[in-house]
Amino acid sequence: MKRGNISALFMAALLGMTAASGSVRAEVNTVRLSHGFGILYLPLMVMQDQQLFEKQAKKLGLGDIKTNWSILDGGNVINDAMLSGNLDIAGTGAPGFITLWSKAHGIPRSEVIGLGALSTSSLWLNTNNPNIKSLKDFTPKDKIAIPGIKTSLSAVVLQMAAAKEFGQSNYAKLDTLTVSLAHPEAVGALLSGKTEVTAHFTSPPFSYQEAKDPKISRVLSSADVLGNITLDVVFALKQFTDQNPKLTSAFMAAQEEANAYIAKDKKGAAEIFLRVSKMKATQAEVEKMLADPDTQFSTTPVGTMQYVEFMGLAGTIKTRPGKWSDLYVGDFAGRKGS
Repeated sequence: MKRGNISALFMAALLGMTAASGSVRAEVNTVRLSHGFGILYLPLMVMQDQQLFEKQAKKLGLGDIKTNWSILDGGNVINDAMLSGNLDIAGTGAPGFITLWSKAHGIPRSEVIGLGALSTSSLWLNTNNPNIKSLKDFTPKDKIAIPGIKTSLSAVVLQMAAAKEFGQSNYAKLDTLTVSLAHPEAVGALLSGKTEVTAHFTSPPFSYQEAKDPKISRVLSSADVLGNITLDVVFALKQFTDQNPKLTSAFMAAQEEANAYIAKDKKGAAEIFLRVSKMKATQAEVEKMLADPDTQFSTTPVGTMQYVEFMGLAGTIKTRPGKWSDLYVGDFAGRKGS
């Protein structure tokens, strides 16, 4: 073999080694994450407060990573941020995630994948109108506040409740009454009684804050209508998980650690919630919410296909997963989810 050929082979091998060594640390060192308002996002708040993601990343040999957290609420807002490249991992309502999964399925740069369930609780439809006792009592003069029209968790669960009350073909019967308001603003509007808002479909702690007022009554609880199904999930662009497998594993491990912490120390979890959310509530009030049997934190999805089946029948999604695990990373294939 000629000397020139040996040199060429050596340089090729050297370049290959350089590329390989670079790929070991090719994963990003800054991750942009978001969570919404309320108890449903507590695991992410614990992760943020205790820097659990950073801790798990270091365990996997990724060194020091940086996390940038933001607060985003409403399926459309979160989906837009993800697709525009401004988010890497987000907590969101299950319907918003399923909507984006369906729209982006098969589009390589836009495909999304679930990293697991986030939380289960009960949404309460509260009202300041004493004449409203059930969904049948709403009139065109009433307005129902939800964080996002059509695709937010509250919007879709309200449609599912309407389908059970009025029949599947009338699932959108209350849509014309909905107005988009972030949960904190909706609480103020409902309690003031001075706006068009006469009802609010919301989660803890907002539902509890409203219920303390004697002028407020509960029309329905989502758990009574749909059972204890997963309300919020965590997801990312599939491209991000493919390019950052160790970071993805670190995030998932951090969420499991956060869930274990919440289960073990309700007092500490309540303190973290108050610290991160900066909400005006007492320690005892938050601990009471966490003691509610309807409120649970698990990464294993429950009832995902209920959303899929409803949204498919309603025509809000076209592409449906064959089974629930198709929505999530491969680690979930062997779990007893639904």
